[in-house]
Order: sequence, then C-alpha cells, then structure tokens
Amino acid sequence: MGKIYVNQTKLRLQLNTGVSIESGDAPYIKYKKPDSDTVLTLVAEILDPDDGSIYYDFKDESTSETLDTVGVWVFWSYIVFNDGLVAPGEPVSIRVYEEGN
Repeated sequence: MGKIYVNQTKLRLQLNTGVSIESGDAPYIKYKKPDSDTVLTLVAEILDPDDGSIYYDFKDESTSETLDTVGVWVFWSYIVFNDGLVAPGEPVSIRVYEEGN
C-alpha cells in the first residue's frame, strides 16, 4: 500500500478478519484517530466471505473528514454474526501523512 494522505477521497481500506463471514453477518471497521481514544465505526462490505476479507471505500468528499488528522491511526475489523456473537480482529496501525510529505 502506498502512502495515505489527509482528506484523501479515493482509497479502499481492506482488512482480513480471519474468520468466515456469511450473508447477513454485519461487517464493521472500527478505528481510533491519532488525537483521540474514542472508538469510531465504519460500515464495511464483504469482499471474500471465505477468507473473511472486508473493505470500506472512501469515495467522495462527504467521507473525507474521516481521514482528517495526520498521524498513526488504528483500524480493526469487527464482525457481528447472525447469532449475535462478535469477533473483533487484530488492530492495524496506518500512518496518514500531510500532502506533499
């Protein structure tokens, strides 16, 4: 993956959950900004149900504020299964850069 920049609007964040996902299961990507311990949530899509790949597309200016801070962000998958059980994934740290750096 190349560098990610503040307010980047063409970007796909893809994570592997490590568990099989079925239709009807609810995939999320949770995250923390570099300047906050507050946990925020993105509604993800299933890419490959067998290997548990999920993704979120940052696609326009209405979502660009999500990546509004320079620094190290922490993202992790979070699946809510049909039976109500949940499976949080391993956290991944990603640095977001200022444009031009």
